[in-house]
Amino acid sequence: MYDPMFPSTTPRFLIALGVWIEMGSFEKLSRRALGTDTPVMTEIRKLMAELTNPMSLAQGVVHWQPPQNALEKVKELVWDPTISSYGPDEGIPELRQALLKKLREENKLTKSAVMVTAGANQAFVNLVLTLCDAGDSVVMFEPYYFNAYMAFQMTGVTNILVGPGHPETLYPDADWLERTLSETKPTPKVVTVVNPGNPSGTYVPEPLLKRISEICRDAGCWLIVDNTYEYFMYDGLKHSCVEGDHIVNVFSFSKTYGMMGWRLGYIAYSERLEGFASELVKIQDNIPICASIISQRLAIYALEEGAGWVTERVKGLVKNREIVREALEPLGKENVKGGEGAIYMWVKLPDEFRDEFKVVRWLAHRHGVVVIPGRASGSPGHLRISFGGLQEDEMRAAAERLRKGLEELLHSGMVE
Repeated sequence: MYDPMFPSTTPRFLIALGVWIEMGSFEKLSRRALGTDTPVMTEIRKLMAELTNPMSLAQGVVHWQPPQNALEKVKELVWDPTISSYGPDEGIPELRQALLKKLREENKLTKSAVMVTAGANQAFVNLVLTLCDAGDSVVMFEPYYFNAYMAFQMTGVTNILVGPGHPETLYPDADWLERTLSETKPTPKVVTVVNPGNPSGTYVPEPLLKRISEICRDAGCWLIVDNTYEYFMYDGLKHSCVEGDHIVNVFSFSKTYGMMGWRLGYIAYSERLEGFASELVKIQDNIPICASIISQRLAIYALEEGAGWVTERVKGLVKNREIVREALEPLGKENVKGGEGAIYMWVKLPDEFRDEFKVVRWLAHRHGVVVIPGRASGSPGHLRISFGGLQEDEMRAAAERLRKGLEELLHSGMVE
């Protein structure tokens, strides 16, 4: 039904019924736009605007800024006329060379070319427009990354097959994928996974990632892997990548180097793919033309600081993760997943609170803490909790609000 606080639920419901509401100019808007979910963070920001002194465990951000040395260097560039000009669509040569070196040495991707984009989300949209036609079928896994789902919706890819995750680990179900790709005709065009996961906070172990890659290759479909959180691994776990002519990898500077507002990401694709680069350029030239030049320069300087700069800061998130995990104890350990990678915990609410939108609003207004509703990722009755955006003292305060809210929810319900 229509939810005025979270209208993202409305378009998909109406389209599924073949119903279109004629409300003034709405009837003149594209079905692609009307059929695309409202960004959940837009609704969360509206919710936060209603509050006094809210604490957010919602948006996927980190609490650090880019390396100080890198920021000092770009300060000197603002008067350089090249900063205010266009650059090559695919990225400035110096950055692309640095990225190729990083891909070879860190990700073991030795046969990849790169395109620099205005963030990983724009990279994903570039790929959807390059690889998919309206009406194609694609595959995601529950819980899915909401912006990727929206990218398919807004480009007319409405046959989105959502596969299950393992009930304990949340790993993508490779057996289901193999059956689905063999039985669905025509074969789905794209399979996509996020590793480590958003919103799940879990990762895809290397053997499973390789199996998913082989299943896609054998079925003749593309595999897009979002590696935004490549450095965000805990407890001795290791991130891995796969490479092949059917694989496209997406990376981001946003979380790693604290460059959320600088909007910079990149695509790594097989250098052997004939014509792929030129098709990507068509899309790129008609959206940003090129990523911000000063952002690309900052990225070069950030890469000079190296992966060690990032991993030191990621180590500091381990305490945040434990603080949040303790706050979630009232729900029971069996209902708390994730935290193996990325910056998220994924929790299941008791069955009587399947409408988690109400819980989100109640936690915000009564306890001053804001989280993400699981319905945005295809999982009603769940919540995504981010432990990346606050430093330890603030995280303790936010987690205490969350714990008190959950305890009251379980003992007394959503009292006013």
